[in-house]
Amino acid sequence: MSVSEALGERREVSLPQGTIRYRERGTGEPIVFIHGALVNADLWRKVVPLLAPDFRCIAPDLPLGSHELPMPDTTDLSPPAIATMIGDFLDALDLQNVTLVGNDTGGGLCQMLVTQRPDRVARLVLTNCDGFEVFPPKLFELVFATAKLPGGMFMLAQTMRFRPMRRLPIAYGWLSNGHPEREVSDGWVDPVRTNKGVRRNTAKFLRSIDKEQMLSAARKLGDFKRPVLLAWADDRFFTMELGRRIAAAFPDARIEVVPDSRTFVAEDQPERLAELVGAFAREPAREATATAS
Repeated sequence: MSVSEALGERREVSLPQGTIRYRERGTGEPIVFIHGALVNADLWRKVVPLLAPDFRCIAPDLPLGSHELPMPDTTDLSPPAIATMIGDFLDALDLQNVTLVGNDTGGGLCQMLVTQRPDRVARLVLTNCDGFEVFPPKLFELVFATAKLPGGMFMLAQTMRFRPMRRLPIAYGWLSNGHPEREVSDGWVDPVRTNKGVRRNTAKFLRSIDKEQMLSAARKLGDFKRPVLLAWADDRFFTMELGRRIAAAFPDARIEVVPDSRTFVAEDQPERLAELVGAFAREPAREATATAS
């Protein structure tokens, strides 16, 4: 099965910010998968086929560096604005009772979303991701700082032309136990390497990241009263201690430890993640008591 077949039909939707592509497979209650920076929806290619028999699985390609459709230069691409974009995406597809699943930077964006406007989110699943002052992890602070320099984004993008470079710790090397297929790896780096518009989007996003954005969201997590599951691996970048802190900030959260995995839990342990997400999504939905402030 190809990557495109695994994730389902490729579609587009127009949002106030611009047009984004997404892929959809299956029917039933919706599960929406949110990836992080410098990857795309292909991150979920091993998990979606396991859940699609019972759920409507939707995976957007957000403008975080591996997207193919550039956003207009006037679009706000700061993390809080991307979180708003995710909410607008849920609105555009009229998705209700959503199980929202986030990883890496995407998990941080999900936290921002549920503090902004939680109305369509019935359950939240966080795999290893940013939280509190970890935004980004320390090892990637140098990478993000380079992107802020004139020409820095172009230089970073071109180094990823060479596949061995992608395996370095400051690239994708420590994010999973193995290495993704060439098609997937190329899909992550080619857009930012070859498309000026994508490169401008990516630089704009990386330059706008501020730890206070994540800390501000963390202070409001207690307002989200719906169930939260952390499917968490003991990771170099997002430690078990961080996972416990995030869980403690929510009124109704629990942690399931996923062994033998790194940041990309969907890459290393897709069967276990699908099992956890599926069981969690089948739990009875609760009435909304969350408020955005």
